[in-house]
Parts: sequence; structure tokens; C-alpha cells
Amino acid sequence: MSFAALELFAGAGGLALGGALAGLEHRALVEINPGAGRTLQLNAGLLGCSQILTQDVRTIDFSGLGPIDLVTGGPPCQPFSVGGKGRAHQDERDMFPAAVRVIAQTSPLGFVLENVKGLLRSSFAAYFDYILLRLTYPEVTLKAGESWLEHRQRLAQLRATGYASGLTYQVSWHLVNAADYGVPQCRERVFIVGLRRDLGLSFTFPEPTHCQEALLWDQAPGGTYWQRHGLPPPKHPGRTMLAPLARELALQPWRTVRDALADLPEPDECDCLLFSGHVYQPGARCYPGHTGSMLDFPAKTINAGAHGVPGGENMLDLGGGKYRYFTVREAARLQTFPDNYCFLGSWSDCMKQIGNAVLVQLAQCMIAALLSTLSAVRCNA
Repeated sequence: MSFAALELFAGAGGLALGGALAGLEHRALVEINPGAGRTLQLNAGLLGCSQILTQDVRTIDFSGLGPIDLVTGGPPCQPFSVGGKGRAHQDERDMFPAAVRVIAQTSPLGFVLENVKGLLRSSFAAYFDYILLRLTYPEVTLKAGESWLEHRQRLAQLRATGYASGLTYQVSWHLVNAADYGVPQCRERVFIVGLRRDLGLSFTFPEPTHCQEALLWDQAPGGTYWQRHGLPPPKHPGRTMLAPLARELALQPWRTVRDALADLPEPDECDCLLFSGHVYQPGARCYPGHTGSMLDFPAKTINAGAHGVPGGENMLDLGGGKYRYFTVREAARLQTFPDNYCFLGSWSDCMKQIGNAVLVQLAQCMIAALLSTLSAVRCNA
């Protein structure tokens, strides 16, 4: 059972690859950045898409693509990121209106959009509500001279009256921590999912599969974590102290940096023949506000670097006051890209692409859940 998809703001392809693994067939991937576009072209076979458009989403007419079942995308996060200037709708990089336009034009069965936790800041509450309203009623557009606040009020009145004619969507959102879904990285992201209201379906976000408590239990004496990695266990409190958490053990342990990188050799100054992009990058140092990730815990959020060269959080804490940068391949693994997925550009360029990418495994999980819901439409057709 196939579903045709259109991917917006594709970046280096994390969301698109997760969608392909979940069963999507992409009609086109759109990404304005030439460097990320070259990475998409390089991995077109894995992404299952030959039509990669390195263009501005706002300038494209998508009516010629044919029926689209799903629109996916990660609109640029900089307008809402804690590391950015927080200008929201005043930032020219705010692409939520562009996503709404595409949804209105293609009338998909559903959509999946991803963004940073900063979108939920209290200062953005009114605008976030406006985004959700626009996604609910994508055909109810701004009038000439109407401000977004006036438009929001008009849309809110439609919501209050239960207005549902024309193209409307049942929209829900959820904040998730990627580590709770088996990703070896603590990364909180907002997913916004819409289902066309005329389908009569409702969407439920997938439940977490992993938890921190299970990791602590596995790393305590009697657990298998250290044995699995061929290491003697450090001194820990007894497992009996963790007994109250035993009820949570239906969930798997969080995956750690060591889990993700265990079979990679130490990086050298030359590219590893077996692992593309596994090259040592000199210059890592720790300073206040920029510390490395511990080996035996999920990584800190891989950073794209909003203010110049990325790297502050993209380091590995080796212990004893020693640090080194993650290689491109290591960062890609922490973002759950497979080893045969390659990135083009300098270390800085590649780390920016990886840091901006949607986590592949998390994307696959969310899109697979939506496709499972949508399959009822196909089965009843």
C-alpha cells in the first residue's frame, strides 16, 4: 500500500529518509540550500526520489505533481529557536505560511511538520495558535491589509462555531524527546500532524519505547550494559535502590553514545575506507555553556550552529578533561542516518546539515503511525 508524498524544506533528508523507510513514495523533495540539495542528490536512491528541487518553496506551483497523499517538512527553526533571535512571524525564514499554501494547493490526506521546542515558548503562544488555526483552515487566507492577529481572530471564530466546510484538517501536536524513541540523543522536538477532516479519522501519537530509568537499571550492578561493552562496571548504588522504577521496565533503556558508536574505530586524519566521513577534526575545547556529550548517556542535541561554525555541543567528553569533536559519521549515527548515507561539504558544512536534519528514526516512527491510520482509507476504498 503506497502513499505519494511531497517533502518541503527537506534539508539533508532526515525526514524524507524516515518517510521512505515508513513506506512513502516521494514525488519531489524541495530544499533551497544548494549544499543540502547536493547531499539529497547524492542519496536520491536511498530516498527513493529522483525529483529534487533546489528552489524556494514559495515560488513553486505543485499542481502538476499529481495527487499527493502526504505533505511533510521541517520548516526552518531559526525564527523559534532559543539560539536564534526569536522573531517568529517577523523573521523572513518563517515558512509556516508557505507550508499552509502548499497544503491548500495539494489537499493531501494528511501532513507532518516538525520544529524546535522553542516554538512552544510563552512569547510565541499566540502565533503558535495562529499556525495551528491556519493549518486547520488552509483555504481561509489572509485578506488584503489584514494583520495576522486579525486573521487569527477570524479563524478562531470559525473554530468556536465548529465551521467545517471546504478543506479543513484535524490538527494535533506533541512535544517528544527523541531518546524516548530509541534515538541515542536527547533532542526535544514538536511534531504537528494533520488529517483531512472529511476522512473521519483521528490520530494518536506513538507511545515512547525507551526510558532513562531502564538505562539506569541496566547500568547498575546486575545489568548487562557494561558487560555488553566489555567494560568493568563502575561503582553504582545497588539495583535495589532502583526497585521502585521496575514498573517502567516494559520500556527499553535509552540508547547511549557508546551504544551508537561502539563498532566505529577511533577517527584518523584520513577518511576511513569503511565509514565515510569518519575523519578527526582538531580544535575541540570545553568552555562554559559548551560542553561535550558523555559516552554512557544519550548525546546532547547535535547543533547546527546558529552563530557561525557549529561545534560547541558537537563534542565527545572522553573523560579526564579531554574532548574531541564528533566526526561527520559519528554525528550522522547520533541522528540515526545509516552508514551508507553520505554528506557533501566541509566538516562544518556537513555538521550544519546534520544538526538541522530531522532524526531519521523518529521521523520513521511518526510517519509510520500516521500511515497506519491512513491505511484505513485505502482498505475501505
